[in-house]
Amino acid sequence: MKPGIHPAYGPVVFRDRAADYAFLTRSTMTSDKTIYWEDGNTYPVVDVEISNVSHPFYTGTARVLDTAGRVERFERRYGRRGAL
Repeated sequence: MKPGIHPAYGPVVFRDRAADYAFLTRSTMTSDKTIYWEDGNTYPVVDVEISNVSHPFYTGTARVLDTAGRVERFERRYGRRGAL
């Protein structure tokens, strides 16, 4: 790799405000805000709106849409078009 063209890669805390959950990982993202972590060090913190803890797919609260019912309702409302 060429030196001097890549962003710094270091420890960053990502914090999900909706679920009150934070995790420490490595990233190239930076932030002016910092947080005191449980290992006694201070790290930059990036606030995210959604993570695996609050996302409906991972929490099991995802809703499944009834697409077959929508198609049938459309056909009832507008009638089935004949073949060309």
